[in-house]
Amino acid sequence: MGFFDRFAGKQPATTTPPTQVETPVDSAPVSPALAGGVRPRLVTAREKLEAKEVPQALAIYEEVLAVAGDRADVLVTISADLGLNGHISEIVELIAPRYDAERHGPATGLNLLQAYLALRNADAAQHVLDILFTLNHPELEERLHGFSNAIAELIHAEKLGLDAPPGEAAAEGPAEPPRINLISISKPIWYYGLEALAGVLPVKGDRLRRVAFAQLALPDVPELMELAKQPEEELGRLCRALPLWFAETFYFSPHYQPMAAIGTFGRPGESGHYALFPTEWTVENLHQLVETTEGGLDYIFTGALRRQDGDYELILRVWEVKKFRERKQFVVRWTPATADAELAKLHESLRAFMEWSPYPAGTGLKYTPPAHPAAWLQVLGTSLTLFLGEKKMIEPGQLVLTPDQFEAVAQHAASNEAASLAWLTLRARAQRLGLAPAVMGEALVFPTPLVQQAGSLPDV
Repeated sequence: MGFFDRFAGKQPATTTPPTQVETPVDSAPVSPALAGGVRPRLVTAREKLEAKEVPQALAIYEEVLAVAGDRADVLVTISADLGLNGHISEIVELIAPRYDAERHGPATGLNLLQAYLALRNADAAQHVLDILFTLNHPELEERLHGFSNAIAELIHAEKLGLDAPPGEAAAEGPAEPPRINLISISKPIWYYGLEALAGVLPVKGDRLRRVAFAQLALPDVPELMELAKQPEEELGRLCRALPLWFAETFYFSPHYQPMAAIGTFGRPGESGHYALFPTEWTVENLHQLVETTEGGLDYIFTGALRRQDGDYELILRVWEVKKFRERKQFVVRWTPATADAELAKLHESLRAFMEWSPYPAGTGLKYTPPAHPAAWLQVLGTSLTLFLGEKKMIEPGQLVLTPDQFEAVAQHAASNEAASLAWLTLRARAQRLGLAPAVMGEALVFPTPLVQQAGSLPDV
């Protein structure tokens, strides 16, 4: 596994990308600098950004702003294009001095707010948020409250980093502050512990499309920082299990090299706790992930998960890394009664969109989509927690395995080979961690030679 620990450095995970707005930009009065009009120049600047010709793009923006810098459509377009291409500080430099909420409306303000959050400037972000609240747009109220939570999380995280620990400081200086670290899970989570067993996973070839599935954000959840410190609960488990499921699926395609990116929070070298993200990943976060992933990435999946009165909504976004453009958005809603059907539809749609195909027969175990996705997600989420707990990456207080959870994994074990292997590795870890029920029966497993060999391994 690799570690990505810059996620909460200069740009935190608790922000959302500046909104891309496709509002048409009308032609401005002709000037020597803008003989072709405003809109063509903005299109040219966007193309310069995408081609990494940043100084040329900024020069064009300066020209446009000199003659049309008071127009709302110009400000929102420039701020959106800069944000989508990862140039966050330039949003503040070019847009903040010109933004007036009454004249320019909330769209540019939202982009500016998110830029300040990405730059960890809580005071400036709070100032813009206060202004946006005064506009009294009811349709934005829920989103603004989400940003309020994000600012609170940022302030709290900074306070944790600035407060000196009790007792005498070490000779080499104060302890490094806690931060968000990303753990990349590059193989199916249930496979760890079965490395000595041949024939489980297919052998990966060359020239693969590299895809990352990021932990989902949990917008509108109150006191998220405090919740992250508590024993693992259902919603947090689900925001991690969905990326694990998608990454596992794409491991069993010969065209992809996938990974799941899961967040923890703590000091380097010490056990921490899970990180929960109140808002979606920024484009700058995506840039960081690409830059710190060996071999780079071709696609990144991000999204947000919401729960209200027992109903769930998932928004999943597919980003093409080459241009850092959102290629596709999936939206799925379910209740406990419809979870399996709706999640299975999402799984099928995702595979179709990405042109997923399986390995030929005889190349590792045969991949079979789970018949009960909701149950499989619980298996994956629980497996991850025990795996990280055994590796001392999360604190013992987060390790929870109730008899019901344990029984649910056991009941699912006979579904297919993967489920049987997941049961074996989870049971072994639960026993080593002292979390297995005192009275534990044997689960029915999928009767194949591979599963039998796995059961005979010394650590399983």
